[in-house]
Amino acid sequence: MSVAELKSAIAAALQQVRDGQAAITSAIQNIEAAQGGLTAVTAGSGHDSVATAQAALAQASAELEQSLAATFAAAEQAEAYAATL
Repeated sequence: MSVAELKSAIAAALQQVRDGQAAITSAIQNIEAAQGGLTAVTAGSGHDSVATAQAALAQASAELEQSLAATFAAAEQAEAYAATL
């Protein structure tokens, strides 16, 4: 594989990463909206299921944030490698 082909393949992979980042960001926003909606409709409820649902949504959001950070780190390393070619 030539250097140009390698750079092109890396660029294509980075585009896929950016697409994934956009999807993760959208998922985070949707979860945050769901949390807000759930909070609004269950205000004052002391039911354990409500607290469990809120905790699960918070965990999902945090894990997506971690995934997003990992994609940024991966992209940075791929870009650094491509720059050395």
